[in-house]
Amino acid sequence: MDLTGKRILVAGATGALGGALSRELRDAGADVVSAGRRDCDVALDLADPASPAAAATAAGRIDGLLIAAGNVAFGAAEETPDEITRALFDVNVLGPIALIRAALAQPEPPAAIVAISAVVADLPTAQMASYSAAKAALSAYLTALRHERRRARTVVLDVRPPHLDTGFETRAIAGEPPRLPEAVPAAELVPRVIAALRDERRAIRWDLANRRFETA
Repeated sequence: MDLTGKRILVAGATGALGGALSRELRDAGADVVSAGRRDCDVALDLADPASPAAAATAAGRIDGLLIAAGNVAFGAAEETPDEITRALFDVNVLGPIALIRAALAQPEPPAAIVAISAVVADLPTAQMASYSAAKAALSAYLTALRHERRRARTVVLDVRPPHLDTGFETRAIAGEPPRLPEAVPAAELVPRVIAALRDERRAIRWDLANRRFETA
């Protein structure tokens, strides 16, 4: 996908990773439409069931959708309250799905959809059971969507990064983070996402053994 002049809606554009991806997209020649809860072109709250459809309508015609918004919580599975699990699924699964559906329902649906899931979709992690389940659900949805949109030639890119140096773990909605692996610089991931989007790839995964990103 040639990004020059393409209009890309970035959900979570004011976050550390979303902001870096937005800057990289602009450098690649894309027209970024920022979406988030504050200081954005389009208002978007993934926890609000009505917000994704309103955001897609407000954004108008877009060539691509990039979802880099999410939340996290920590703690033992049996000690994680139902309301925390619901909050994780609202923001990491149901909100993104609603936004994707709303974007695809537009008269000119986007040709590319990119979503940040996480390495825990492949490697569910202790003290992060509900978060791991949410990211696995999002990843499964993206895989099924890719198969469905094959004839339409829609690019569906699932990005599954490891623990990054964005400070995401410090903004947990509940609990304290367990001992995490050494953070990988987000600067290593961001250009790979843009390159994978250009090359119309399916996934970016983290090779745990070799500590490197792999693109499929």
